[in-house]
Amino acid sequence: MIGRVLIRLIRCKHTIDYSRVPKLVESELEEQHVRGSGPGGQATNKTSNCVVLKHVPTGVIVKCHETRSLDQNRKKAREHLVTRLDNLLNGDQSVEAQIKMIESRKKLVKDRKREKLNMLKVEWKKRENLE
Repeated sequence: MIGRVLIRLIRCKHTIDYSRVPKLVESELEEQHVRGSGPGGQATNKTSNCVVLKHVPTGVIVKCHETRSLDQNRKKAREHLVTRLDNLLNGDQSVEAQIKMIESRKKLVKDRKREKLNMLKVEWKKRENLE
């Protein structure tokens, strides 16, 4: 019975609830620009394009040094901070958790289909005396 309910849920159109995603308020953020680390030589050693964001009410800190551009790193750091806050505040109802749940359901259905086809193949081989 649980399997049938699960299959019905999977057949429904998947919608992810974005209503609980926290909004960033700029007054609650502390932003620093520091020198990055890692490979890159002079490009990383002389420029301060690594962004460190701190969300003051929760104390969550995010460090982003994915590109050489300060503006792009600022945008990506804010995206990472929203994701971290969403995971922290919403837990199982966060966007990442919802996506992971949908993917696991799809994998379960795919595994069941593969298992059924393998069983049918074995039965066909027995019926045709191919083994």
